[in-house]
Amino acid sequence: MNSKIRSGLICAALALPSLSWAHVGADAGQHHGLAEGLLHPLTGVDHLVAMVAVGVWSALTARSAQWTAPLGFVAMLLLGACLAAAGLSLPAVEPMIAVSVLVMGLLVAARRVVPGTAGLALVGTFALFHGAAHGAELSGAAALAGMVLTTVALQAAGLGLGTLMRRGHRGLSTLAGLGSAAWGLSLLWA
Repeated sequence: MNSKIRSGLICAALALPSLSWAHVGADAGQHHGLAEGLLHPLTGVDHLVAMVAVGVWSALTARSAQWTAPLGFVAMLLLGACLAAAGLSLPAVEPMIAVSVLVMGLLVAARRVVPGTAGLALVGTFALFHGAAHGAELSGAAALAGMVLTTVALQAAGLGLGTLMRRGHRGLSTLAGLGSAAWGLSLLWA
């Protein structure tokens, strides 16, 4: 990749404020309805990028069981949300979300296969932290159902994009993955 493009992507990612995170903490437990749950995963770039990246990565690397990682992500996302809604908190939620965006970006860029249960454990761990962040702000079954539906839709979009990337130029997945990784790195520095 051209060093000017790489430098530009890194600078752009670093210039974005941390307020673009989906869970700035000001409205904990205030989202109750289905519509709020449907919209919530779309309100922060960190969640949006991670959820799409899981789908892209799965399409690029899993030939036969492409939905395994996305569905594992959804299950652990829901578990994390339920734990947070029950008052249990995980340590270092924000840094782990940033790490998830960084690592998923690197996996997409490299088209790196992580074998079976290790890949599922990795994605599941990341999802647990994303779920904890969402669960701290969402309350009620309708909001959680909306979050799950949007997550599935984002991952389906990622699977579609990943399929197109697999059939097309390798450079597109590399660029998308590096952009995601740069975003994750910027979140760690924010």
